[in-house]
Amino acid sequence: MSIADLSGLEFLQAIRDGHHPHPSIAETMNMRFTEIESGHVMFLTHADERHINPAGGVHGGFAATVMDSVTGCAIHTMLEAGVAFGTIDLAIKMMRPIPVNVELQAKGKLINLSRSLGVSEGSLLDENGKIYAYATTTCMIIRER
Repeated sequence: MSIADLSGLEFLQAIRDGHHPHPSIAETMNMRFTEIESGHVMFLTHADERHINPAGGVHGGFAATVMDSVTGCAIHTMLEAGVAFGTIDLAIKMMRPIPVNVELQAKGKLINLSRSLGVSEGSLLDENGKIYAYATTTCMIIRER
């Protein structure tokens, strides 16, 4: 079976299980899958020296990229083989500064899926449940005609 024959859930599980390589953004953002279920994903991540802005803190783009990834993956778990998606809208709230070299959990959850749109939410938390960022996204579902 080729990758093109896999559902979104099967594809992401293949990445998690090492049967398919992680996308390069996962390396840049230090993301690795830990949970993948229908409508739900979680991965671990941490900011490092590559993510520092000129003011010396973690750039806001770190949280935005992680939130875009986790919310998109939650939608992806529900798509059949051959169906793609693209982010239309990402709304993110930065709750507190992202720490450097502290492992955080990124959790994504599907809210609604229709034929043409997927809506999900995500959060970025530390091991004690302290929230660092929260996001919602709307994705276009791309089906071949």
